[in-house]
Amino acid sequence: MNAAASEILTLFCVVGVGLALGRLSFRGISLGTSGVVFVAMVAGHFGFEVPDLVGAVGIVLFMYCLGVSAGPNFLRDFLRQGRALAVMATLMTVAAAGAAWLVARLGNVPVELTSGLFAGALTSTPALAAASDRLPGNVDVAVAFGVAYPIGVIGVIVFVHLAPWLFGISLVDADRRAVGGPSDPITRMLVEVVNPVVVGKRIRDIGAVAHSNCQVSRRLAGSRLEPIPPDFTLQLGDHLLVVGQRSRIGDVVDALGKPAPDADYTLDMERQRRTVVVTSKQLVGQSLEQLHLLSRFGITISRITRQDVEFVPSAHEKIHFGDVVTVVGEPSSIEAFTAYAGHHERAVDETDLISLVVGLVGGIVLGRIEFAYGGESISLGLAGGPLLMGLIIGHFGKIGPIVGHIPRAARWLTAEVGLAIFLAHAGSRAGAGVAAVVTQYGAELIFGAAVILIVPLLVGYVVARFVLRIDLLEALGGVCGAMTSTPGLGVVAAQVESTLPVTSYATVYPTAIILVTLLTYGLVSLLAG
Repeated sequence: MNAAASEILTLFCVVGVGLALGRLSFRGISLGTSGVVFVAMVAGHFGFEVPDLVGAVGIVLFMYCLGVSAGPNFLRDFLRQGRALAVMATLMTVAAAGAAWLVARLGNVPVELTSGLFAGALTSTPALAAASDRLPGNVDVAVAFGVAYPIGVIGVIVFVHLAPWLFGISLVDADRRAVGGPSDPITRMLVEVVNPVVVGKRIRDIGAVAHSNCQVSRRLAGSRLEPIPPDFTLQLGDHLLVVGQRSRIGDVVDALGKPAPDADYTLDMERQRRTVVVTSKQLVGQSLEQLHLLSRFGITISRITRQDVEFVPSAHEKIHFGDVVTVVGEPSSIEAFTAYAGHHERAVDETDLISLVVGLVGGIVLGRIEFAYGGESISLGLAGGPLLMGLIIGHFGKIGPIVGHIPRAARWLTAEVGLAIFLAHAGSRAGAGVAAVVTQYGAELIFGAAVILIVPLLVGYVVARFVLRIDLLEALGGVCGAMTSTPGLGVVAAQVESTLPVTSYATVYPTAIILVTLLTYGLVSLLAG
């Protein structure tokens, strides 16, 4: 086997073992893709290296896809939607950066270790990419990241468990008061209307439906399930299809009548259901209750996918730019709504490779532009340039012939491949020096990571409870999003039925990853200056 084949084989083995390690879970805690960096550090200790060019390609792919993913919601969420959560996330990330600066100054911790601690304590691989790009060739960034990452994961989970006590309210009580659907699987149920109180009313006038994360999307006509017509009113004996999380459907069943007996029926999924990507400014920021979609278009939105999280919306759920909504209605009604709301997702299921390449080239060129600052010249580099270009293209959706949309599966795969390759490169470079760094700075690294973790969590708690007066579940989702902690969110979601933590996390996360990345550049420049 020649040298090139041997290196490629080793690279994929390291990535594969790292991903397998990342899938191991202990009480909901797992490393995810970051497992690659730990395996690569071990391999690097024994002489394994990933060429710099390969690592650079990984950074460019990952950061560009990250920007495209966050672009549709970043500015809109920051300026209009979820403003309170955005404020909390901003203050938390700034506090974390300030804590990192103090750790560096008071503890005499080098800039490369400080930036790695900052990225690891916030469990942010984009921040690691930014620090590695700003400090090329310095292996200590990944070493500090490897030390701080487990502390960041465990710390947020501990905070999630302590938060109900800090807020003075039990998680069960907060869950009961929350308006939102449960986190258990989405299901369908056929319900028979037998309650005379609801006869003659529209579905939107039934409080149990409006305040639950359930949608009545179809009615049984003969042996066929048809979309709810615009002028529909409830009558005794109607058989309705209710979509929602399993534990909340019962509330709608109790209000309407009873579960219908098993029946054979035909469901035309191909013609009467479609996924639509929302890009219309006329929908963004409006709740389903305000939009009156059934009376205006004859359609029902049965599900929403936001930041790769799917949920059944309540009537009070607001539409975000870039939401992928599942629409149920007659074909003509769906066509009218699609033209009004955005575009049919299937129309863009194929990735425009020319647009992807142009976006990547533009990001690399943008990253090489140097700006004069304080007598020095700085640039965005291979991490910041593609990230900014992705944000711009993702925000506008289309610039001339360049299409910013990348299908979710393709975007996820490209980003994960780029991230895995980058982490393998960073870990392999750090492996040779990890023992020496830990021996010299071990106590400082652990203490510094703890400080950088605890300070933003305390700031988030104070701001959420005493300044913004945010609900406990919303605050928990926002904190997990600000700390980019998916394991922390998983712990919360496993204990409650409300989707409020999930939607809060999805709202904050794009803002957080961009702010953390930008602050990494600022932190490195400040400490290195």
